[in-house]
Amino acid sequence: MLAIVIPYYKLIFFKETLKSLSDQTDKRFKVYIGNDASPEDPSLLLEQYRNKIDFVYHLFDNNLGGASLIQHWERCIALVEDEEWVMILGDDDVLEPNFVEEFYSSLEEVSTCQSNVIRYATKLIDAEDKILSKVYKHPKYEKATDFFCRKFSGKTRSSLSEYIFKKEVYVTYKFTYYPLAWHSDDMALLEFSEGKIIFTINESSVKIRVSEESLSGSTFNIAEKRLAASFFYMDLVRKKLNLFNKKERLFLLYQLEDSIKKSRKLDFKEWSLLSKCYIENFSPIPVLKFTRRFIISFTQ
Repeated sequence: MLAIVIPYYKLIFFKETLKSLSDQTDKRFKVYIGNDASPEDPSLLLEQYRNKIDFVYHLFDNNLGGASLIQHWERCIALVEDEEWVMILGDDDVLEPNFVEEFYSSLEEVSTCQSNVIRYATKLIDAEDKILSKVYKHPKYEKATDFFCRKFSGKTRSSLSEYIFKKEVYVTYKFTYYPLAWHSDDMALLEFSEGKIIFTINESSVKIRVSEESLSGSTFNIAEKRLAASFFYMDLVRKKLNLFNKKERLFLLYQLEDSIKKSRKLDFKEWSLLSKCYIENFSPIPVLKFTRRFIISFTQ
């Protein structure tokens, strides 16, 4: 069975999220809602859906999301009972009516592929539910490393709400902490997939809300997002670089350098790490360009 976990905090779009769950054509799912000590009580709204959705609601005594979204996600997932598959749905995101139906229709093929992660197509919506983007579809079968390079080169996008993953791989790896949980979903995708393919369902989609109320749409916290990006790329370079091919490695090395430069100058240890990695993955033009940037950084 499928567990849909909602780390709740804001009421403003929560009704649309709940309605999308009540409108599902296949009811074989259970919803776990963890209230992060929000000042916006959803109890009256939830009561309207008591007989429409199978859900568990828990009000936590303290707010964790303000300091660590990851810790709040984890305690919400801890509410899950015996479901094998888990997804984390934003309290402002919306599922298309056939979302769960397509999940169960695909399970046999997912099992054949031995995939740990299922991904859906997405589209972006605004505060008024207007569609802001095309439908972002993906290859039916794709390695996480291939997807990373598509995403980080600006060819596609992703959000945590579009993924369903096996609970057992979550228990093994958990989420990596980054400020604002920025890129924590990306690292989870890489680790949860365990080198196996990501299975995509393009026949349904998740509507991802982009507004000033959402983390992805907010223009605030830019400095924290940049810091998180530099931590994420550093982890990829230090711990995961062997998972990528040579071309992808060179791409990630540049991404690390660029992400740090958006906040500050690189220190000597960081230049040394990059130098070592560029030498190990030698390619004339990228190495020459890196050497030029290195020299310029110490002459300015």
